[in-house]
Formats: sequence, structure tokens, C-alpha cells
Amino acid sequence: MRRPIIAGNWKMYKTVAESVAFVQELLPKIETYFAIDKVVCPNFMAIPTVSEVLKDSPLKVGAQTLHWKQEGAFTSQTSGEMLKGYIDFVIIGHSENRAYLAETDETVNKKLHAALQYGFTPIVAIGETKDELEAHLTTEVLHKQLQGALANLDAHAASTIILAYEPIWAIGTGLNAKPEDANRVIGEVIRPTIATLFGEETAQAMRIQYGGSVNPSNMLAYMQQPEIDGALVGGASLKVDDFTQLIKQTAEAKGL
Repeated sequence: MRRPIIAGNWKMYKTVAESVAFVQELLPKIETYFAIDKVVCPNFMAIPTVSEVLKDSPLKVGAQTLHWKQEGAFTSQTSGEMLKGYIDFVIIGHSENRAYLAETDETVNKKLHAALQYGFTPIVAIGETKDELEAHLTTEVLHKQLQGALANLDAHAASTIILAYEPIWAIGTGLNAKPEDANRVIGEVIRPTIATLFGEETAQAMRIQYGGSVNPSNMLAYMQQPEIDGALVGGASLKVDDFTQLIKQTAEAKGL
């Protein structure tokens, strides 16, 4: 079985002090779930402090993006060089960055290569809009996103990447894909595309999360699906009890 991973994307929430208080409360509740990777992705201001608090703990730190250049005249941006030593994971290609910050498949690919260069584990988000879903374009959209995002990689590098299938229409809307539908998309669209690009062994080894209005009331149903290896979580990762429940339910569903 692939090792589950639950990652909390805190987006633009929590001050430095709030972030520290959160992880200090969360850590003792979830540290015994050794067979699950557990990640929090605070805002950039909080990353260094949270990283120090969680040093040598089983709760890891991720960034919400990075720039592909080491340095340069890129106002407001943060590079892998600046993040080195503070994070283990980085989210790349989140739909909000695609929608509001002009993220493209090309820039996702550049960021992916930068993340790998610095030894970070990328969490690459892909997903279709509501219009694309209703036009039955999910397969075409995901295939294009994967080809663009994973360009110029070999199978070994690809095997280290985590994908997050996040239907854009389900992010922050309260809507969510049915667990069996998400499982079908991952098993019948995403993994076959990975197999075409990198081979069946890589496709079966790659960890693929689901994201999109995941919460304690529906998490168990998602984690019971064999193709879903965890979750990239937004709102439910901002509350200690909710995030704890997500990890507990993952352990229950996966028999860990």
C-alpha cells in the first residue's frame, strides 16, 4: 500500500503566533500516527518559526508555492534557496494560483524542477473547472495538465512527486466530488496518464491525494477508496480537532 499523506494548506490564514499555537496543540494529538505523512503549509511569514517548533517532529512543514529562480528581480516572490532548511514539501499549481496569479502548466513545470533541485517533495495540484466538468472535458484537461506539469522528467524523479486531484469546482465551495467519482478519475484517468508518460510501475507507486471541501464528515469515505492516498485539505486543516480527525480517519480507513 502507498503511504498516505495528509497536507493542510492554510492559505492566507493564521499569524505567526496563531500558527505556532496551532502546531503545538496539534502535534501531541497526531504524532503517534507513524505510518501517515502529516504536513502543514503555513504562510511564508510563519514558515521559519513553525519549522523550528516542529524540528525533528513527525509533523512536517511545506510551502504553498515557490519561484523557479534562485534569486532575481521578482518582487513578492520566494525561492527554493530561501526556503532551504525550513520545508520538506511544497504545493505547486494550486488552482487559486492558476486563477489569480497567472500560474500556467509551463510555470508549474519550472517550479516543479526547482523544487526537486532543492530536495523538496512537490505536491502538484491538478483539476478541472465546473464548465470543463459539465462539458465532459475532465480527461482531456487532466491529461494536458499532467503532460505540461511533468515535462522533462524521468521516471525516477516522477516517482517522488505527489499529485493532488482537486476539482476546481469543489475548492472552497462546499461542493465535493463523490468519493467513488474521485477514485474513478484517479484510477482511470490520472494513473493511466502517468503510466503512458513514465510506465506502469511509476503510475502505481505515485501517491495521489484528493482535495476539495474535505472535512471530518466525508473523509472516511474518501480514504476508503483504494486509489486515493490522502488529502490536500483547506478549511478543515485550520482547526486542530478537525485536522486530527482527518488523520485518525485515514488511519482507520487504511488499516494503519
